[in-house]
Amino acid sequence: MAKETAKAQPQSYPSSGWRKFWADYSESPLAVVALLVFSAILFIAIFAPFVSPTNPYDLATVDIMNSRLAPGSEDFAGNVYLLGTDGAGRDMLSSIFYGLRVSLGVGAFSGLIALIVGAILGLSAAYFGGRYETFVMRVVDIQLSFPSILMALVILAIFGKGVEKTIIALILVQWAYYARPARASALVEKNKEYVEAAKCLALGDRRIILNHITPNCMAPLIVVGTLQTAHAISLEATLSFLGLGLPITEPSLGLLIGNGFEFMYTGDYWISIFPGIALLITIVSINLVGDQLRDMFNPRLQR
Repeated sequence: MAKETAKAQPQSYPSSGWRKFWADYSESPLAVVALLVFSAILFIAIFAPFVSPTNPYDLATVDIMNSRLAPGSEDFAGNVYLLGTDGAGRDMLSSIFYGLRVSLGVGAFSGLIALIVGAILGLSAAYFGGRYETFVMRVVDIQLSFPSILMALVILAIFGKGVEKTIIALILVQWAYYARPARASALVEKNKEYVEAAKCLALGDRRIILNHITPNCMAPLIVVGTLQTAHAISLEATLSFLGLGLPITEPSLGLLIGNGFEFMYTGDYWISIFPGIALLITIVSINLVGDQLRDMFNPRLQR
């Protein structure tokens, strides 16, 4: 019986860890609602082709005669458009679902690459120090002194618009936001005993950074990554709204808002308002989740 208890006990640690994590997270009902909302948005974005009423970019199903129908209108074929149609006759609900897919994809992918680049530079700068650290951090300071939107506009004005170019622009303007907290966390960790022990064992610098320091610096990077993903989505939407982001063949929420802006003066508000509401809900839900994670990982707020 003692052996069975000893074997069963370690298996309960992961589940108890997750239970504690959820107990800490669920202390904020608003954060729980935000997580549920974002989960629904993520589900819609991933399965947009299956949950959308129509494919808004299939020319065989789009009829220009259905353009600018008001929300709840019905066409001659009996199809009901809950959120109306845009100037090309596309269903707004389906367009928003597809736009969420593009916006979240671009924001998440660019944020992940920026996280990797910023973490590598920040961790290595803290570990090696010296002139290398000074150089990296001065570059970070210079970049953070410029507004992100201004730098992205300059980059896209030079290289042109496109999905890949937009992602590259977002990576270039975001990596510095990860490098600074990565360096700050690594400066604390590199002087601890386990790092000194690893050095005494003659482990390589790369192994020490990747296997020992990095796992202990992930908590602040996860929080920053969550908040920066929302920032990347809003930045991409701004660029697309201005006509310098994604091309018309890859419509994001920002592009949908920009396409409907010209119809605001004619009273066709839904073409811009509904994509704007979807963008607002997405960004607010991600920010609320990030705020709760930040409070959870803040040692000053832990009981």
